[in-house]
Amino acid sequence: MGHKEDSPFVPLAIAVLTVSDTRSFETDTSGQLLVDRLSAAGHQLAARVLLKDDLYRIRAQVAGWIAEDAVQVVIITGGTGFTGRDSTPEAVACLLDKQVEGFGELFRQISVADIGTSTIQSRALAGLANGTLVCCLPGSTNACRTAWDGILAEQLDARHRPCNFVPHLKAVAACPSRG
Repeated sequence: MGHKEDSPFVPLAIAVLTVSDTRSFETDTSGQLLVDRLSAAGHQLAARVLLKDDLYRIRAQVAGWIAEDAVQVVIITGGTGFTGRDSTPEAVACLLDKQVEGFGELFRQISVADIGTSTIQSRALAGLANGTLVCCLPGSTNACRTAWDGILAEQLDARHRPCNFVPHLKAVAACPSRG
């Protein structure tokens, strides 16, 4: 597996949402790691938002991005645990046209090396909605690193074979920032 030589890199417009009751942009190391990784890969940051863990605010923000032509990918960090306030999966799941079952499975599989059996408590999920890939990750910086380096870097790269998510996303030409 790897890159197909005749396929060009396609920069994607990616929005990052941090869900946290305690973090600010200054202390949001998870969101910043995602911004740094996507930028280093050649993608464009479409938006960055930090919200308190509130099911309806999360749902409204993600629904808005799904409806926008200029956002092709939404990556959410936080709110995937088991506390009473953790509501990201519940906020997002009903918005998805198709769930990517393998995303959570693979995330948990590659997380075992770092956190052992604690990985069973991960409620990471992903799916497609209106040509937008939506990924929900745990709030830890290490979990975001694991997800980006182990899954997203390849799956958001049009050159990755045998398949990637780029052909399933809103057309790049539909994004005004692409020219």
